[in-house]
Amino acid sequence: MPRTAALAGCLAVVAALTLTACGAAPDQAVAAAGGKDAATATSAEEFGGLDALVAAAKKEGVLNAMALPRDWANYGALIDGFTQKYGIKVEVENPDGSSQDEINAVTGRKGQDRAPDVLDLGTSFAVSGAQQGLFAPYKVAAYGDIPSAQRDDQARWYNDYGGYVSIGCDAARVKNCPTTFKDLLKPEYRGQVALNGNPTKSGSAFGGVYAAALANGGSLDDIQPGIDFFGQLKKNGNFTPVESTPATVEKGETPISIDWDYLNSGYAEQFKGKGVDWKVSVPEDGKYAQFYAQAINKDAPHPAAARLWQEWLYSAEGQNLWLKGYARPVLMPAMEQAGTLDKAAAAKLPQVSGTPAFPTETQQTKAKGVLSQSWGKAVAG
Repeated sequence: MPRTAALAGCLAVVAALTLTACGAAPDQAVAAAGGKDAATATSAEEFGGLDALVAAAKKEGVLNAMALPRDWANYGALIDGFTQKYGIKVEVENPDGSSQDEINAVTGRKGQDRAPDVLDLGTSFAVSGAQQGLFAPYKVAAYGDIPSAQRDDQARWYNDYGGYVSIGCDAARVKNCPTTFKDLLKPEYRGQVALNGNPTKSGSAFGGVYAAALANGGSLDDIQPGIDFFGQLKKNGNFTPVESTPATVEKGETPISIDWDYLNSGYAEQFKGKGVDWKVSVPEDGKYAQFYAQAINKDAPHPAAARLWQEWLYSAEGQNLWLKGYARPVLMPAMEQAGTLDKAAAAKLPQVSGTPAFPTETQQTKAKGVLSQSWGKAVAG
């Protein structure tokens, strides 16, 4: 899974992200009838309207993406829906890649036709990518409905979908499923507790450590207690370095997985009839929610398709597809008010009490720095 975020020669992509050149990006920029370059358009209106953007995107015919597993928050339906609606093929490389892999591809493939057009990133990675000047400013039609705290004021990134850190557990293999971070320290869970990736590279694992910090005396300004908690789990033998995926869950390699509630909820449905009895709990002692952000590569080889993809994701149709994948779309409040929200899908979301606090850009940047310095030492050995 990503965010823990495909394969000889220039026609293949190896698992360890080969960054050597396989060809330069097309020189010609797709422009609207008025001569506006898609690569510099900051809105569909500026480009000449949505119809003009659709025509330009169809001419490009392809969208390059990375780290988008089909079973992650209903991405399969979103990808298929985009292709069916516009006839544009979505090429997804390294679907199980991480946010850091995406950033590496943007910087390492600049000017190449296989560079990613769009990025789906943990917010901390979106913030740092914008600071590096990697993203193109672009306001989707629904930009004004995105809460100000959930978007970059220069429209270089904005949150899209999210959820709460949760504990997933296979009740068929674990006698007493844990429901809190405190529970995870019990000897009975030896070798069973996993994260969905490395928190220095993966947004979901980053969230798991942040939640553990909140459960152990830390705060949004202090993630160190979360790192110490996993160090303790490692020391007592409960933490396993195996990164949790649907495959490792089904095989019993990661019977307890700390992950977003929408992913764990999806597992519960996915594994019915496969011998896995997957239970999901949002821990009251470490209640942490976060969103994933979308961004456009400033040097996208398919700039019109990249912008159209964003319009699709932030349309009512796209947002409701996130909801059907148990994720909370960023436009949920606005859609509820407008009467465009899928109420049946909303009713299936895991119930959570209270309202979580979201870390600011400064807090996330600080936490990411602390993680990069301390994580390896905490779980080494």
